[in-house]
Amino acid sequence: MKKIRGRLILLIAVALISAIISLPSFPSLYEPLPDWMKLMLSDRGLALGLDLQGGVHLVLEVEEDRALEIAVDRSKKALEELKTDSELPLENVTREGLSRLVLTLASGDEAKTNVTQEMEDGFPGFELSDSSGTTVTYDLRDDEIERIKNSAINQALETIRNRIDEFGVAEPLIQRLGRNQIAVQLPGVKDPKRAKDLIKKTALLEFKMLDESKVALELPPQVQKGQEEQVRKDFEGRLPEGSEILFENIIADNAEDNFSLPYLIKKDTALTGDVLQDARVTIGEFNEPIVSLTFDGRGGREFERLTGENVGKRMAVVLDGTVYSAPRINTKISGGRAIIEGTFTTNEANDLAVVLRAGALPAPMKTLQDLTVGPSLGKDSIEKGIRTMLIAGCLVLIFMIVYYRLSGVVANFALALNLLCLLGALSGLNATLTLPGFAGIILTIGMGVDSNILIFERIREELRLGRPVRLAVDGGYEKAFLTIVDSHVTTLITGLALFVFGTGPIKGFAVTLCLGIAINLFTALVGTKVVFDLFNRKKLEYLSI
Repeated sequence: MKKIRGRLILLIAVALISAIISLPSFPSLYEPLPDWMKLMLSDRGLALGLDLQGGVHLVLEVEEDRALEIAVDRSKKALEELKTDSELPLENVTREGLSRLVLTLASGDEAKTNVTQEMEDGFPGFELSDSSGTTVTYDLRDDEIERIKNSAINQALETIRNRIDEFGVAEPLIQRLGRNQIAVQLPGVKDPKRAKDLIKKTALLEFKMLDESKVALELPPQVQKGQEEQVRKDFEGRLPEGSEILFENIIADNAEDNFSLPYLIKKDTALTGDVLQDARVTIGEFNEPIVSLTFDGRGGREFERLTGENVGKRMAVVLDGTVYSAPRINTKISGGRAIIEGTFTTNEANDLAVVLRAGALPAPMKTLQDLTVGPSLGKDSIEKGIRTMLIAGCLVLIFMIVYYRLSGVVANFALALNLLCLLGALSGLNATLTLPGFAGIILTIGMGVDSNILIFERIREELRLGRPVRLAVDGGYEKAFLTIVDSHVTTLITGLALFVFGTGPIKGFAVTLCLGIAINLFTALVGTKVVFDLFNRKKLEYLSI
């Protein structure tokens, strides 16, 4: 009896703990609980996946070639700064193609020696490919090209994850697919367009000086939406070298009245957003939302130098090729702070601050797949999944009672305990339940019954040999033990392989399958055995099986 009591207490404790842990998954049961009890429980229970509650599914591709161009352009800018700061004997630096730098030197062999030494020391990713006269050509090494591409994809993955975390999506799925693709699933998103814009925005923040030459005066004062490219075509061939036309979007009260302001902008970036330390939304003097920027130490010094050298000139704040504001610099700005003003809403200002804080994507991304799953589909999936599970469960329960009588009732008890423990485990792990997860639960029901059938058939064999009920039950469990463990372990190995190598819904199926198998071993070999041992306390002469 002492041995039975210990296993009975364990069984009751497991059932109670599973029931308590699963409470947050049922808001109607969780909300009325006292505060002290809520503090002991997780505030999140079992989460529903994209296929059950709707949301956004994206497959994005990182433009690796553009990442190479950006990396080489940064090296080009660093060389130009060295030319100014350390009097490096360079006359010009240009980029050719994706990964080549062409350096034009001052005359003399000493200039070539100095530049070559500087490239070897400061830019080890490049290798000399040609040297003729006053021109030297450097190409990125193959291993450096591979590193830049791989780093761009990993950085994009991390940047997207940071943005989604700040956006507040519960249980997102963000993972790398193949060589240069990223899959993003956002269950339960209420505003899919805003979420997609936030993810896909490159967030390349640049401070550029305006070109205030005569051509700038010829630009139209404003442009109707959709006519921006026509303006660029009209001025094609007339723009000063190193300048381009960018636009600021002006939002009117009536969407049909929206227009754009054209600016002639110098292509060279004076300062980039990689020196930002923080970005916050504040309220301006006219009660409009503005984004307040804080630079790090280096950025603060560069911004102070930039504004000090250009007092009286206009500087554009450009994000992803769109001008947000183009204020005139009235005085040198120190303290490492700046603001972005624009005609945007509070939500747009918040999203802008999020992408600036999370960091810019290392390169633009193309959308390969863009799906928005409606909540009606999720509701329909849930109802069908629950209906299927109930039908399968009821059929199994009825079969066990009809075929195994009282012992079938014991098996059904083990099945109910199995489902309760599985729900508790999924809730405790804050797992995400998907439609394939429902399939895993239904498969667990079948495996749970299968274990009990093996045990019951062994008990029947023992009873046919004339063994007493107690010995027949013990013998049945003993002979079925290895068979049950073997079948469960092999299935568990398969489930673990699906979890490790699978993606998305496959992982959801693998989680419920693995947990169900582990729990089923406990309920089949311990749960039902405790019940039979309790029956045998009265030394049964007949077992309903």
